[in-house]
Amino acid sequence: MKKVAYLFFLFLTARTFCLGQDVHSAIVRQTLIFPAQDKHVHGSSIVSLPNGDFLSVWFYGSGERSADDVKIMGARLRKGETQWSAPFVMADTPHIPDCNPVLFLNSQGKLFLVWIAVEANQWEYSILRYRTSTDYTKSGPPIWNWQDNILLKPGDTFAQEVEKKFKDLTKNTAGWGGYAPKYDNLIIEASHDVGKRSIGWMTRIKPLLLGNNRIVLPLYSDGFNFSLMAISDDDGTSWKPSLPVVGRGPIQPALARRNDGTLVAFMRDSGDEPTRVHYSESKDNGESWTATTKTDIPNTASVELLVLKDGRWAFLGNDIDDGRYQLSLYLSDDEGKTWKWKTRIEDHKPGQGGYSYPCLIQTADGLLHMTYSHHDGRADGKSIKYVVVDPKRIGK
Repeated sequence: MKKVAYLFFLFLTARTFCLGQDVHSAIVRQTLIFPAQDKHVHGSSIVSLPNGDFLSVWFYGSGERSADDVKIMGARLRKGETQWSAPFVMADTPHIPDCNPVLFLNSQGKLFLVWIAVEANQWEYSILRYRTSTDYTKSGPPIWNWQDNILLKPGDTFAQEVEKKFKDLTKNTAGWGGYAPKYDNLIIEASHDVGKRSIGWMTRIKPLLLGNNRIVLPLYSDGFNFSLMAISDDDGTSWKPSLPVVGRGPIQPALARRNDGTLVAFMRDSGDEPTRVHYSESKDNGESWTATTKTDIPNTASVELLVLKDGRWAFLGNDIDDGRYQLSLYLSDDEGKTWKWKTRIEDHKPGQGGYSYPCLIQTADGLLHMTYSHHDGRADGKSIKYVVVDPKRIGK
């Protein structure tokens, strides 16, 4: 019976591939990394390894922060193969949920897995953890040779920056009553709390490697409802915090660098309506950021950003304001000022599933490889989807 079910899964995958080609010829390959099932799977990341393999990770369990059985799982796609390996454990903190994994290689080719362990089952108490490996080309999970926590201690300049940047934002008088504190004042007050600003920073999206051993790892806080960067100037051995990326709800930053050296962050909107992608800039390699403004791109759950080898920029996200039932790929030839080309990666009606939290990379052959949460709306319909897109077929 299991064999019949698996063959049926392969048939559906093949059928999906054909339909994908009909939907848009830019999609050259797509498959579920593992058969859809009923456990919660979310927050994937993918990396291309030097030997031609792909490694992907996600978190898996009975839920998210409230489920103590949540662990980080992974799978490998061998060079030249079309079927992913059976999933294996990548990290598991006993009796604590592990979520939001990110994979990347530093400039020396060392593999990093960064994720959060959710203390007290609350996002605000999350702790950043990481593992590294230089032995990751064999079947199964990498051989990890180091594990530690990333501990950040934002100083008083954090609070000063929060107060300063809120003055740069459009005035907001939102509160809960005539005598109640206003939203901005609550966040400013919290920023002076050394404990609150030192924990709860969470991963979601891959870092930006700037050269000279600098890595800019985007983080966000559900407590402050804004973002911050962890910066390393020694290729990931030690980390320090940037100044915060202040706004009303800019979380989960995706990063790119312009030709003039300016860093750009596109962020998910977790603030007031209308829900639109947030935008910020850094002129000092990620140390400080402008107060966020909203773009005209609708947004509910996901952003991802990548500078392509041909100079175009790619944006991947939920460009709707009422759910996760659509996932779109945008391309820009003017560094994100305008987006001339757009194609749907997932296109469903409201209520028909959720397709979100993408990771996007490009390989030397120019192809785009993405993974994202694929929840088709059924109780047993959860998986991680892998899609390959040829950007040369878009807008040419």
